[in-house]
Amino acid sequence: SNVPRVSPADSGDEAAPPHAHRVKTGALAFAALGVVYGDIGTSPLYALKECIHGPHAVAVTTANVLGLLSLILYSIVLVVSVKYLTFIMRADNQGEGGILALLALIPERKTTTTTTERIGVITALILFGAALLYGDGVITPAISVLSAVEGLGVATAKLSSLVIPITIGILVGLFAMQRHGTAKIGRVFGPVMVLWFGTLAILGIIAISKHPTIFAALNPIHALHFFRANGFHGFVVLGSVVLCITGGEALYADMGHFGRRPIQIAWYTLVLPSLVLNYFGQGALLLAAEGEARTAIAANPFYALAPSGFAIYPLVALATAATIIASQALISGAFSLTRQAVQLGYLPRVTITHTSSETEGQIYIPEVNWALAVGCIALVLVFKASTNLAAAYGIAVTGTMAITSIAFFMVARARWNWSIWRAGSLVAAFLVFDLAFLGANALKFFDGGFVPIVAAIAIFFAMRVWKRGRALLARYFTNAATPLDSFLDALGDGSFRCPDGDVPIVRTPGVAVFLTSNATGTPPLLMHHARHNKALHEIVLLVTVATERVPRVLDQRVSLEALPFGFYRIGIRVGFLETPDVPRALADAFKAHGLPYDLSQITYFLGRETLLATSHGEMKQFEEQVFAFLTKNSQSATRYFNIPPQRVVEIGMQIDL
Repeated sequence: SNVPRVSPADSGDEAAPPHAHRVKTGALAFAALGVVYGDIGTSPLYALKECIHGPHAVAVTTANVLGLLSLILYSIVLVVSVKYLTFIMRADNQGEGGILALLALIPERKTTTTTTERIGVITALILFGAALLYGDGVITPAISVLSAVEGLGVATAKLSSLVIPITIGILVGLFAMQRHGTAKIGRVFGPVMVLWFGTLAILGIIAISKHPTIFAALNPIHALHFFRANGFHGFVVLGSVVLCITGGEALYADMGHFGRRPIQIAWYTLVLPSLVLNYFGQGALLLAAEGEARTAIAANPFYALAPSGFAIYPLVALATAATIIASQALISGAFSLTRQAVQLGYLPRVTITHTSSETEGQIYIPEVNWALAVGCIALVLVFKASTNLAAAYGIAVTGTMAITSIAFFMVARARWNWSIWRAGSLVAAFLVFDLAFLGANALKFFDGGFVPIVAAIAIFFAMRVWKRGRALLARYFTNAATPLDSFLDALGDGSFRCPDGDVPIVRTPGVAVFLTSNATGTPPLLMHHARHNKALHEIVLLVTVATERVPRVLDQRVSLEALPFGFYRIGIRVGFLETPDVPRALADAFKAHGLPYDLSQITYFLGRETLLATSHGEMKQFEEQVFAFLTKNSQSATRYFNIPPQRVVEIGMQIDL
């Protein structure tokens, strides 16, 4: 996302004066408005509308309006306030949240070499939830911007034909600006969202003042009457009610950027009251109208709140700005999610560009950016209206929420030692809502709900293939590796033999680095180089980069062990939110141990594997073809590890998995 990261210590520094602490917390709460609450904050544009207008709508009667508002109110309170802000956000990994951070909190089970090639059921479920978030990242910009621009059609039918072109133009501009970073834009996110939430509240209050009986919806009995009166159709409408809580997962995902308390303060002081007032205002407007007027309002109750005259045009402009901010949060979230998946070993290396020298979390990934752009524009062209997109939206959101609840149960049991009754009863209560919403949205599968499911299946398949392929590749290299002690002994006593006879290994001046995933064996690349080139540098560094299941490694990041005959074993530890920098880590190791080596004189030896996708290996041929494609198109190790390309020697190898 788009703000400086704050460690838990920073957010609650006891040494700081109370006034300074309050100012810092208030500033973070203000900043959270522009990043965390953009998605849920724009839900009034389409949530109630989808319940009373469209293929699954209910009749706009007084009882139905009161029932829907009661459902919306208690969905927001129970899912966002209780589930996420009170419980889920307690499951943090060094202050970080999000579904992959939740995965990292679940202790790994010790497995054999053969079983590490396959992922467990819980891991698979969480990865599928992460894959669904990519679907959310595609749909959110499309439905948010489209629903805002549709206000032009409400203002005058003459502008209806421009809705699609304007939406596409805004989306193209939104994705094109990503490469510049969002540091400057981020400064105006907070003020714009304050204006947006203030506008939501004022519009709602004006409408409520004309029909204050709408507050009867505070009584949850109206929600029960709604289901009794509408039967199964009332259950179907839950698929539209859930749109009022989209963005709940963003609260958790962005926790590491703001801290839990600032997010809670922003929610209870401004966001929650503004949302409730606006939804109730839309309901009051519906109840105040009759006949054709009520039908016209039902087509777009949010924009019907705008005062008569030209007030709708600035409202459209403000709504568009708010939806761009909401979209930005999801796009930045997709970047962060991708980096976590890469570091945890579930996706191939991608191009990660840091767009800020001060804020580590501001990154740009062009491959993800333009894939999202193509997906968003395609959805707008195919579905053409926010109503049509709403069906696709719900499944992605509710699926991820249900999986988050299950993962929370695992963390509560494994990390906090909660009893099965304590953890189970709480998560069962969560799942009542999650599964009800998911079931209602599943009924709209063929109306567009298949879109995020198909996308998630494809992404999950790629994750599974990549994880298994890398495990098999690591096992191949482990089996092919000679124990390092044996290699060093042979090198020392002269018994090491080259393929063409008793040719001695020549030690040449300089320092060589061999990256290896096996910290105990001799890298096959090193053996290949020694046998065929009959030479080794005087100093050889065997470097292993290990990604830990924590966001950031705070201590003992680099270890160094001196071995005989000029060899050193160096371990580099990074967190799953960090981008490895091998030269910098080597410089730290040299400085810490007083080694007089010059980084500019180091030669890095890297392997480039060519995968032979045949039917003879352990992977299925199609899976190996996919793995080979992903490997070929992944970012080079040179760029990923920030290695100077002019210092790199690549050696190719052919492998059949």
